[in-house]
Amino acid sequence: MKSSQPNTSDNPPAMSASSPRDNPCLGHDANAAAVAVLTDDGICYLLPYAQFLYAKRTANPALDKEPEAPPEQMSIHFGCAEVIVLGSGLKRLERWLQGYELSFVMSADSRLAAVYDTLITTVTLTLTKENV
Repeated sequence: MKSSQPNTSDNPPAMSASSPRDNPCLGHDANAAAVAVLTDDGICYLLPYAQFLYAKRTANPALDKEPEAPPEQMSIHFGCAEVIVLGSGLKRLERWLQGYELSFVMSADSRLAAVYDTLITTVTLTLTKENV
């Protein structure tokens, strides 16, 4: 039941660190037919799940040379594109992708790492077919 009293608190509503709705990096939709991939260069690609091939989550190989690099890397392969995601806590991304429930993925400022258990710092996409 909602209260008819206005919110008079000076504080903003509390955000849950574990709530997927609040995370600016990824979206959840149980009925998603495609993933919107917003790359770091500002381009949005809509990739259909019908072309999803496989994904691989590993430690970021750049950690050997750059200790401040994001700890995880996920490569997501579609019939026409490869998406590389760098960040931390990518298990949630993997789980939603596995269930075809990931609706969008994009990067966010690395300063948000203390707030969210999943943080994506870099998203790149490479088209794999010449005539796409």
